Amino acid sequence: MVFFKKEKEVLELILKHADAVEKCILTAMETIDAYLKGEKDKAKKLSQETDRIESAADLVRYEIRDKLYTGAFLPRLRDDIYNLIESYDEVANAAESCCDFFLNQRPDFPDELKSLFLEAGKQSLGIIKPLKEAILCFVKGECPVEVARQHAKEVGLKESDVDRLEWDLTKKIFIAPIEFSRKIHLKLCLDRVAAVSDKAKDAADMLDRVTLKSMV
Repeated sequence: MVFFKKEKEVLELILKHADAVEKCILTAMETIDAYLKGEKDKAKKLSQETDRIESAADLVRYEIRDKLYTGAFLPRLRDDIYNLIESYDEVANAAESCCDFFLNQRPDFPDELKSLFLEAGKQSLGIIKPLKEAILCFVKGECPVEVARQHAKEVGLKESDVDRLEWDLTKKIFIAPIEFSRKIHLKLCLDRVAAVSDKAKDAADMLDRVTLKSMV
C-alpha cells in the first residue's frame, strides 16, 4: 500500500492510538488483579491511570478524525478507517468502565470465586493482543488481507471462550451460599468484565467488513 504525507501522518496516529488502547486495557487488567488480591489502594491508583490513558487515547482519536477529514485517504475509505478506529477505542472505554465498577461499587467476592473472576478478566481483556494485530496488519498494509481476516477470526474465537467462562462463572455465582443481592452484584460485575471482549468482537467484525470492501 502506497502512503503519501497525510496518509503517513494518519498512520502514525493510528499506531499511537493502538498502543494507547492496548496500554489502557493492560492497566485495567492490573487494576482487576490488584483489587481481587485485596490491594485496594494499588487498584485505585491503577484505575486512575487507566482513566488517564483512555482520555489520552481519545485525544489521539480526535486527531485521526481531523486528519482524515482534511484529505487523508480516498473519500470512500475515510469513514471506514475512522469507524474502525472508533470501534477499537470502544474496547478501551469498556475496560475503563470495568475499572470504574470495581472501584466505585466495590464488589465483595467470595474467596472461592476470586480466581475464576481473575481468569475471566485475563481472558476478556487479553483479547486486545490479537485485535491489535488484526487492525495494524490491515491498516499498515504489510500483510495480505486474508491474514488480517484470520487475526480477526481469532478474536471471535477468543470471545467465544470468554462466553463459556462467563456461563460457567454465572452458574457458580448463583449456586454460591451468599445473599441473592450479592449474587446480582457479582453478575453485574461479570457483565462489565465480559463486555470488553464483546466490544473487541464488534471491532473485529467491523474490520472484517472493511477488509471485504477493500477486496472489491
